[in-house]
Amino acid sequence: MSEALATGVEARATRSRRPTLRPTGAVRAVVDAVIWLVALYIAVLLRLDFKITRLDGFEVGLLVPVAWVAQWVVGYWVGLYSGRWILGSFDEVPALVRAAVSVTAVLFAVDLFVDNPRPAPLSSVVAAGTIALVGLCGARYSGRSLLDRRRRARVSGGVRAIVFGAGDGGQRIVQAMLYDSKSPFVPVAILDDDPSKRNLSICGIRVLGERSAIEAVARSHDASVLIVAIPTGDGTLVRELARLGQEAGLEVRVLPSVPELLGSNVGLGDLRIPNESDLLGRRKIETDLRSVSRYLHGKRVVVTGAGGSIGSELCRQIAELGPAELLLLDHDEYGLHTVQLSLEGRALLDTPDVLLVDVRDHERVAEVFRSVRPQVVFHAAALKHLPLLQSHPNEALKTNIWGTLSVLDAAARVGVERFVNISTDKAADPCNALGYSKRITELLTAHFARNEPGIYVSVRFGNVLGSRGSVLTSFQRQLASGGPLTVTDPDVTRYFMTVEEAVQLVVQAGAIGRSGQVLVLDMGKPVRIADIARQLAVASRSDVAIEYTGLRPGEKMHEQLFCEAEHAGPGPHPLIRHAEVPPLHPDFVRGIDAVLPAHEMLEVLRCLATKPIADKDVVIDLVDGRELDDASENAGAVAIGE
Repeated sequence: MSEALATGVEARATRSRRPTLRPTGAVRAVVDAVIWLVALYIAVLLRLDFKITRLDGFEVGLLVPVAWVAQWVVGYWVGLYSGRWILGSFDEVPALVRAAVSVTAVLFAVDLFVDNPRPAPLSSVVAAGTIALVGLCGARYSGRSLLDRRRRARVSGGVRAIVFGAGDGGQRIVQAMLYDSKSPFVPVAILDDDPSKRNLSICGIRVLGERSAIEAVARSHDASVLIVAIPTGDGTLVRELARLGQEAGLEVRVLPSVPELLGSNVGLGDLRIPNESDLLGRRKIETDLRSVSRYLHGKRVVVTGAGGSIGSELCRQIAELGPAELLLLDHDEYGLHTVQLSLEGRALLDTPDVLLVDVRDHERVAEVFRSVRPQVVFHAAALKHLPLLQSHPNEALKTNIWGTLSVLDAAARVGVERFVNISTDKAADPCNALGYSKRITELLTAHFARNEPGIYVSVRFGNVLGSRGSVLTSFQRQLASGGPLTVTDPDVTRYFMTVEEAVQLVVQAGAIGRSGQVLVLDMGKPVRIADIARQLAVASRSDVAIEYTGLRPGEKMHEQLFCEAEHAGPGPHPLIRHAEVPPLHPDFVRGIDAVLPAHEMLEVLRCLATKPIADKDVVIDLVDGRELDDASENAGAVAIGE
């Protein structure tokens, strides 16, 4: 905790011991009684042109106690004196209107019934109700303003904060800082990029400019903290504001994104130091739940790789859409235990929906699919760590390619309605074992799309925030151990998505994709990894160095979303585009020799992934008499016979 924030917490504790004066129900009733007394006499004098001598012809005093009793009774009935409404709030206005109208009606009836002499002119009774309503609202506004000034005086010892965002989030945070006696912050200025809010004032705190004014406003108002109060702000905005705040010497706090706040009120307890999700992947995703639920509700759904980062989140989101059965398939016992615990609150691993299966076991996968007969399959099982697969490409063949083929074969035999293959942006013009293997799975999926009655699609997206082994997980561990933070290259960039965002779009893509397509999720703009490392280091207030290790074999400086030869087209969803991919016959991969040396395996995978191969009945056999046909357009592809 910083020195400024510690001082604010101490001041907060002192303030919380001070008494707060609030008008009680009895005090409010007395004030309302005085308002009715004044309103009745003013209304009558208006009717009599302020000639006081003419009052002798009326008995206005008879209506005063009636007004007092009626206001007291109706006031309790509508909650004015029982603490139901916040003093001076908009919520209290309808109650005041009901009270004023009811009392006016009672006075009108009494005035109409009593005659000779009449207590007051009938028109004066109606005017008195209007004057009283104005007085009731005005008294409460004055009381609210007085309380606000007293509260503002009590928070003067807190940490001086600039709030960025004059929308709903900013307004609530400013109010919380001013009205919560336990708040360690006191707002001194508001900033917003919207020109229409330039002269806005929230609880007496003015909007003083846009983001470029952060440093100047911090200096002129002696601020210590910048609070980013825009729950809908994307990662680009949060990164920019965090950088500007840090350059101005401010601590930066943010409100969580909209999905995290869903179902809760915005408050000071939500403020936090910017984390990876804030800096990289904050977007609100709109999902067509009708189309999604239509293809999943009441269906038997299998998720392979259910214990992984993507698979487990898939299971959690699909479970909310009412499938008839959700079957979790993985070879990782711990992963299955974790996902079942998150879904059911228990994890005994003794239910038939938990399937311990390795996708590399072709016969076992076929047996399970024959038994459960799924209607929808999400295939998320894969090896994904680029450097490891680059050193061991044979494992990429066995798991990513042959494992996917096992699941595709089994799905086709039972006639699945929909098959969604989870791919990666590294499959776009691939240059490493991971990219080659995932590109081949896209081509295999396209083959089944062409030859089977169901819908077979692939979904391609980038790095997932917080997934096991991701760069951000590494950064967290390096920060915890005191650094340094290791980055391959100062200019390297990557696409990032939160796991919730990625899976939400994957489920949506399964509803809208046409068979044979590769659907590519919109991941925003690529992010420079070095910038994230620096901002995480500053946000954690750790004095750690950043070391550059150089790109590893097979790594790209910048990822891409589509192959150069692919023509990206818009889809029904604004955040999902699509491309057509050529099919690859399974026989091209079934005969690959799994014990080839690593460099030869990389070459075989490269050729299959990047060279156009006719979809015909050719069997690759790398054991008996292989040959490299450099003269053909399939240069490097290994094949015999036709």
